[in-house]
Amino acid sequence: MAAAAIIVVIPAYVYNFRPIKEIAFLGEGLAVSAIVMCILFVMVDLGQPLRGWHLLPVVGRPNFPMSMLMWDIIVLNGYLIINGTIFFYIVYRVSRGTSYTKILWLILLSIPWAVGIHTVTAFLYNGLVARPFWNASILAPRFLASAFCSGPALMIIILQVVRTKFRVRIDDEAITKLAEIIAYTLGFNLFLFGAEVFKEFYSQSVHLAPIKYLFFGLHGHSKLVPYMWTALAFNLTAFTLFIIPKTRANRITLNVACVMIFIAVYIEKGMGLIIPGFIPSALGEVFEYTPSLIEAGVGVGVWATGAFIYTVLLKFSLPVMLETWKEDDTKPHKQRMRLSEPRDVEAS
Repeated sequence: MAAAAIIVVIPAYVYNFRPIKEIAFLGEGLAVSAIVMCILFVMVDLGQPLRGWHLLPVVGRPNFPMSMLMWDIIVLNGYLIINGTIFFYIVYRVSRGTSYTKILWLILLSIPWAVGIHTVTAFLYNGLVARPFWNASILAPRFLASAFCSGPALMIIILQVVRTKFRVRIDDEAITKLAEIIAYTLGFNLFLFGAEVFKEFYSQSVHLAPIKYLFFGLHGHSKLVPYMWTALAFNLTAFTLFIIPKTRANRITLNVACVMIFIAVYIEKGMGLIIPGFIPSALGEVFEYTPSLIEAGVGVGVWATGAFIYTVLLKFSLPVMLETWKEDDTKPHKQRMRLSEPRDVEAS
């Protein structure tokens, strides 16, 4: 989801695509809330809060730079600071009626930093040499490709909700461009998946067991098989809907495809990535896993926290960007930027 920011930043500020530049701050806000969720999930994975002090410099023992977890903490907190600064700075400058070109260098820095987040996440798994399912150099590109699908898919739905709820004039061209980007990245994601499947099944090595367990079951255990085939069917259906211009332009089929992508990536990067890495065990045994109610509750709580943060960010940023908040009568009127009539950021 945090990749939604980079997908709107590149066409907005690198190629100066005005329809997306008008709504770029929505992507930055989504990145902020998504990164907070990432950090919360890392804290949950520590097992107990008392272990958190080990991650702190000086007072703790972070084991930097050998620990990949510390690299993950650094890139996540760095990306949070970058996107948080960009978001609040743009809203502040717009509220003052002034340009925000001074922050352009930080906006461009967020692009490679976002790539670094997914790369470090992939290296976290690559570094566990005892788990062959994760020892694939293709893992980092697949993380990026799937992120560039699910993040913009959620952004498309958010843009339509914002346009309806707040009656904001968001150009259809912005949604169309995001849909085109999803079509390309989803095709690339499916290509990488096909390459990985070919490598595993053609070689017929002992490392075939995890992916065979996912799609065909292993030793009579097949709990994840329906989920994986559902994810694959959703990906192929969504790709078909996105690649055809007529269905991509239709709002009903577009929204259906976006929901399918989000569900498919959630299955693929959750049950389809974590669980099979531990199957089979070192002794060749298969222990099927089902999340407990406590685990499900913690996960829902983290997602709810992210949704709450994004709602708060939109509650105060949209009125500022749309000039709908009331000014103090004692202050002089300042011209503010509308989404439908944006001020050129290059103007000083």
